[in-house]
Amino acid sequence: MGPLTRGARSSRAPARGFTLVEILVAVTVIAIASTLAVVAWQGDPRVDAAREARRFAGALEYAAARAQWRRETLAVAADGNAWRFLRETAPARWSVVADDDVLDAHALPPPLTIAPSSYAGQPVAPGVRIPLYASGRNEPFAFVVTGGARPLVVAADPLNRVSIAPAP
Repeated sequence: MGPLTRGARSSRAPARGFTLVEILVAVTVIAIASTLAVVAWQGDPRVDAAREARRFAGALEYAAARAQWRRETLAVAADGNAWRFLRETAPARWSVVADDDVLDAHALPPPLTIAPSSYAGQPVAPGVRIPLYASGRNEPFAFVVTGGARPLVVAADPLNRVSIAPAP
Protein backbone atom coordinates (compact mmCIF):
# COMPACT_ATOMS: atom_id res chain seq x y z
CA MET A 1 0.00 0.00 0.00
CA GLY A 2 1.30 3.30 -1.00
CA PRO A 3 1.24 6.54 0.87
CA LEU A 4 -1.78 7.77 -1.13
CA THR A 5 -4.13 4.93 -0.30
CA ARG A 6 -3.45 4.94 3.41
CA GLY A 7 -4.09 8.65 4.05
CA ALA A 8 -6.77 9.21 1.36
CA ARG A 9 -9.60 9.56 3.85
CA SER A 10 -10.92 13.04 4.35
CA SER A 11 -10.47 14.57 7.73
CA ARG A 12 -13.88 16.34 7.45
CA ALA A 13 -17.10 14.76 8.70
CA PRO A 14 -20.14 14.91 6.41
CA ALA A 15 -22.17 18.14 6.84
CA ARG A 16 -25.34 17.88 8.85
CA GLY A 17 -28.28 20.36 8.89
CA PHE A 18 -29.94 22.56 6.30
CA THR A 19 -28.56 25.14 3.95
CA LEU A 20 -29.82 28.70 3.98
CA VAL A 21 -31.54 28.16 0.61
CA GLU A 22 -33.47 25.17 1.96
CA ILE A 23 -34.64 27.14 4.98
CA LEU A 24 -35.75 30.09 2.79
CA VAL A 25 -37.73 27.76 0.50
CA ALA A 26 -39.49 26.17 3.50
CA VAL A 27 -40.36 29.59 4.98
CA THR A 28 -41.71 30.78 1.62
CA VAL A 29 -43.94 27.70 1.24
CA ILE A 30 -45.31 28.14 4.77
CA ALA A 31 -46.00 31.85 4.12
CA ILE A 32 -47.92 31.11 0.91
CA ALA A 33 -49.94 28.33 2.56
CA SER A 34 -50.88 30.52 5.53
CA THR A 35 -51.92 33.37 3.25
CA LEU A 36 -54.23 31.04 1.33
CA ALA A 37 -55.66 29.66 4.59
CA VAL A 38 -56.43 33.15 5.91
CA VAL A 39 -58.15 34.16 2.67
CA ALA A 40 -60.22 30.95 2.66
CA TRP A 41 -61.11 31.33 6.34
CA GLN A 42 -62.23 34.96 6.07
CA GLY A 43 -64.44 34.26 3.07
CA ASP A 44 -65.73 36.56 0.39
CA PRO A 45 -68.60 38.84 1.55
CA ARG A 46 -70.38 38.39 -1.81
CA VAL A 47 -70.32 34.60 -1.48
CA ASP A 48 -71.29 34.81 2.20
CA ALA A 49 -74.23 37.12 1.41
CA ALA A 50 -75.54 34.81 -1.33
CA ARG A 51 -75.17 31.75 0.92
CA GLU A 52 -76.96 33.42 3.84
CA ALA A 53 -79.74 34.71 1.56
CA ARG A 54 -80.31 31.15 0.27
CA ARG A 55 -80.29 29.79 3.83
CA PHE A 56 -82.83 32.41 4.92
CA ALA A 57 -85.03 31.79 1.86
CA GLY A 58 -85.10 28.06 2.60
CA ALA A 59 -86.00 28.71 6.24
CA LEU A 60 -88.85 31.03 5.16
CA GLU A 61 -90.33 28.44 2.80
CA TYR A 62 -90.03 25.76 5.47
CA ALA A 63 -91.63 28.02 8.13
CA ALA A 64 -94.59 28.84 5.88
CA ALA A 65 -95.14 25.12 5.18
CA ARG A 66 -94.72 24.24 8.87
CA ALA A 67 -97.31 26.87 9.87
CA GLN A 68 -99.82 25.15 7.58
CA TRP A 69 -98.91 21.58 8.58
CA ARG A 70 -99.13 22.26 12.29
CA ARG A 71 -101.91 24.84 12.09
CA GLU A 72 -99.93 27.43 14.00
CA THR A 73 -99.07 31.07 13.45
CA LEU A 74 -95.37 31.74 13.13
CA ALA A 75 -93.49 34.98 12.62
CA VAL A 76 -90.04 35.94 11.44
CA ALA A 77 -88.03 38.88 12.73
CA ALA A 78 -84.59 40.24 11.86
CA ASP A 79 -82.69 42.80 13.85
CA GLY A 80 -79.49 43.57 12.00
CA ASN A 81 -77.10 40.71 12.49
CA ALA A 82 -79.53 37.81 13.07
CA TRP A 83 -82.94 36.41 12.27
CA ARG A 84 -85.29 34.35 14.41
CA PHE A 85 -88.62 32.62 14.12
CA LEU A 86 -91.35 32.93 16.73
CA ARG A 87 -94.52 30.97 17.51
CA GLU A 88 -97.74 32.57 18.75
CA THR A 89 -98.47 30.79 22.03
CA ALA A 90 -101.52 32.90 22.95
CA PRO A 91 -103.11 35.94 21.35
CA ALA A 92 -100.33 38.55 21.02
CA ARG A 93 -97.87 36.35 22.99
CA TRP A 94 -94.84 35.07 21.15
CA SER A 95 -92.04 32.67 22.03
CA VAL A 96 -88.90 31.83 20.09
CA VAL A 97 -89.10 28.55 18.16
CA ALA A 98 -86.52 26.35 19.85
CA ASP A 99 -87.70 22.84 18.90
CA ASP A 100 -86.70 22.97 15.23
CA ASP A 101 -83.13 23.13 13.90
CA VAL A 102 -84.18 24.86 10.68
CA LEU A 103 -86.00 27.62 12.56
CA ASP A 104 -83.39 28.20 15.26
CA ALA A 105 -82.17 31.76 15.61
CA HIS A 106 -79.29 32.37 13.22
CA ALA A 107 -76.55 35.01 13.47
CA LEU A 108 -74.98 36.28 10.26
CA PRO A 109 -71.21 36.42 9.89
CA PRO A 110 -69.82 39.96 9.97
CA PRO A 111 -70.09 42.25 8.04
CA LEU A 112 -73.49 40.93 6.85
CA THR A 113 -76.77 42.38 8.13
CA ILE A 114 -80.42 41.60 7.53
CA ALA A 115 -83.52 43.74 7.97
CA PRO A 116 -87.15 43.62 6.86
CA SER A 117 -87.89 46.11 4.11
CA SER A 118 -91.60 45.69 3.32
CA TYR A 119 -94.80 43.93 4.35
CA ALA A 120 -98.01 44.07 2.29
CA GLY A 121 -96.36 46.62 0.01
CA GLN A 122 -95.52 49.04 2.85
CA PRO A 123 -92.10 49.80 4.36
CA VAL A 124 -91.51 48.38 7.84
CA ALA A 125 -89.17 49.14 10.71
CA PRO A 126 -86.29 46.85 11.68
CA GLY A 127 -87.25 44.16 14.19
CA VAL A 128 -90.93 44.01 13.20
CA ARG A 129 -92.49 40.52 13.22
CA ILE A 130 -93.68 39.30 9.83
CA PRO A 131 -96.49 36.75 10.37
CA LEU A 132 -96.81 33.41 8.61
CA TYR A 133 -100.40 32.21 9.03
CA ALA A 134 -101.71 28.67 9.32
CA SER A 135 -104.11 29.35 6.45
CA GLY A 136 -101.15 29.85 4.11
CA ARG A 137 -102.52 33.23 3.00
CA ASN A 138 -99.66 35.55 3.76
CA GLU A 139 -99.06 39.08 2.62
CA PRO A 140 -96.02 39.59 0.38
CA PHE A 141 -92.92 40.66 2.29
CA ALA A 142 -89.22 41.28 1.73
CA PHE A 143 -85.98 41.34 3.69
CA VAL A 144 -82.66 42.84 2.60
CA VAL A 145 -79.30 41.17 3.22
CA THR A 146 -76.46 43.70 3.05
CA GLY A 147 -72.72 43.49 3.44
CA GLY A 148 -71.77 42.01 0.08
CA ALA A 149 -70.96 43.96 -3.05
CA ARG A 150 -74.65 44.61 -3.66
CA PRO A 151 -77.61 44.12 -1.28
CA LEU A 152 -79.81 41.07 -1.90
CA VAL A 153 -83.59 41.09 -1.51
CA VAL A 154 -85.22 37.94 -0.17
CA ALA A 155 -88.92 38.27 -1.02
CA ALA A 156 -91.98 36.06 -0.54
CA ASP A 157 -95.18 36.29 -2.54
CA PRO A 158 -98.73 35.48 -1.32
CA LEU A 159 -98.26 31.83 -2.40
CA ASN A 160 -95.19 31.55 -0.11
CA ARG A 161 -92.74 31.33 -3.00
CA VAL A 162 -89.46 32.90 -1.96
CA SER A 163 -87.06 34.53 -4.40
CA ILE A 164 -83.65 36.18 -4.13
CA ALA A 165 -82.65 39.11 -6.33
CA PRO A 166 -80.15 41.97 -6.25
CA ALA A 167 -81.59 45.14 -4.73
CA PRO A 168 -82.59 47.74 -7.31
